[in-house]
Amino acid sequence: MEHHKGYFYLACLWTLFIAYLCLTDFSKLPKLGLGGLDKSVHFILHFFFTLLWYLHTKTANKTKWNMVFVVVVIDVVYGSLIEVGQAIFTTTRKADVLDVLANSVGTAAAVIGIYIFQHFQRKADLK
Repeated sequence: MEHHKGYFYLACLWTLFIAYLCLTDFSKLPKLGLGGLDKSVHFILHFFFTLLWYLHTKTANKTKWNMVFVVVVIDVVYGSLIEVGQAIFTTTRKADVLDVLANSVGTAAAVIGIYIFQHFQRKADLK
């Protein structure tokens, strides 16, 4: 299997995993009492969403920063639609603007990480 296909499948699975976690009724599970964990989960989910889709586009197209921008826009729209879906399609979940913010911060952190990695990789290539 080629690398970009592997990243594509991982990114698709991660995208579906996010939808499952965000639209499933977990109200019958025991409460852990960990305040703020929800926002951390959103951050992590969208950090890896951005990273996996970036890795796919990088191996498939030799990613330029415009593709990173496209991934970011798709991530923000996807995260927002999931929140709308929680309000419309579930009875145990509600839309939360702070979740969208946590999603976006996770996305931004991934982009910053990608930029830093590429910066040091370019420096190493020049040596």
